[in-house]
Amino acid sequence: MAELLDAHAPLSTVPATGGEPQAPEPPPPPDETSRARALLAAQPVTEGHTELPRSLDPEDLPPVRAAEAGAQFWSLRVDGDDGVVGTLRRIDAVRALVAACPEDLRLAHTTSEMAHARNCGRVAALLGPVGWNALGGSAATLRAYHALGVRAVGLTRYDRFAHGAVREMNRIGLAVDLSGADQDTLRRVLAVTRAPALLTRAAPEGLADDVLGLLGENGAVCMVTVTGDPAAVADVLDRVRALAGPHCAGLSGTTAPAVGYVPLFAELLRRGWPAEELVGLAHANVTRALRETEFLSRTNRIRPAAA
Repeated sequence: MAELLDAHAPLSTVPATGGEPQAPEPPPPPDETSRARALLAAQPVTEGHTELPRSLDPEDLPPVRAAEAGAQFWSLRVDGDDGVVGTLRRIDAVRALVAACPEDLRLAHTTSEMAHARNCGRVAALLGPVGWNALGGSAATLRAYHALGVRAVGLTRYDRFAHGAVREMNRIGLAVDLSGADQDTLRRVLAVTRAPALLTRAAPEGLADDVLGLLGENGAVCMVTVTGDPAAVADVLDRVRALAGPHCAGLSGTTAPAVGYVPLFAELLRRGWPAEELVGLAHANVTRALRETEFLSRTNRIRPAAA
């Protein structure tokens, strides 16, 4: 009988050696794609350039966009012959689009309204930039656009009117958009403006090193278009980061909304971009630039308006 009892396995679950049971191995850390997806879920992108849909057919609304978009600048640029009237029609069309999509879009005039829209689960719609050809050489037109809710104006050449217009934009709180301006114009405007400039459709790969340095000193934001090649876009952003600073990097939009921004952010994580800088790239840098523009305007309200 004793031999039969000895043949049974011990009832205790403790190993025969008497050691403690081993703890389970911790799960592996999330990969870059998972980290990028989580970051963008909490920190959605502010896009620098969005075109009005060709049709406002209710069946096609809201417009297709990346799932990670949290705010968008809606372009008000028109052909040269359309001028002020064409721009006013475009403003009216954007407002109609926002009104038709109340559960998706919300018009925003300030950085506080941008944050409120995001907190409510809406995408903030920002009016601008207006094209330089739609000003008619008048500072009064600038002020009228501002009163209608426009928050950015494109400047593509520098002359006597532009010099005064930049100062007036600083005074009333309009961001100066330098997308498409030649490098000499960039240098001259950056020497005058006291508020951070924007390049809502930046092509920094074509800018000289010293110009990128000046953009960094100004606190400007180069908003780069995201294409289907995340490595190539990351190369461009690495150059902006190195020469202008991480505070100058932003995103203009994506050519593939269905893919979104996750592949780019995963690539940047692999390249060692810290989370803080990726939040800046997504929206914090452009929000900072707009907030500084608003603050400068509030401090300059006692200045007389230009003629």
